[in-house]
Amino acid sequence: MDELEVLRVRDEVLQAMYWMRSEGISETPTIEELSRFLALPAPALSGYLDRFVEDGLLEHVADTFWLSARGEESGKRTFADEMADLTKATHGECDADCWCHESPDAAADCLAHKAGHVRAR
Repeated sequence: MDELEVLRVRDEVLQAMYWMRSEGISETPTIEELSRFLALPAPALSGYLDRFVEDGLLEHVADTFWLSARGEESGKRTFADEMADLTKATHGECDADCWCHESPDAAADCLAHKAGHVRAR
């Protein structure tokens, strides 16, 4: 196996399984479910999943797989990294350090400031 491809597929599998579990889709998907979700043929995916079990990232019983504690942490981290651009503040939106989080009045003042006028108290 090409190690770079192993890393790519590992991240895809762990992210997908983390997301599937978080969204209540499946905590223990089968290889067929993962294959459909990742658009990767089951025979090709099988070798990767076996490798991830050996590496301690997944656990496997019968025809289902689930994230080990280590696999969950890795899936969570790579999922967060992948989605970081989608979850950060957008233009004009406050970040967690904005003074508007101090009180409801501060929030109203911040919104008024962004709208281009000062709020009268």
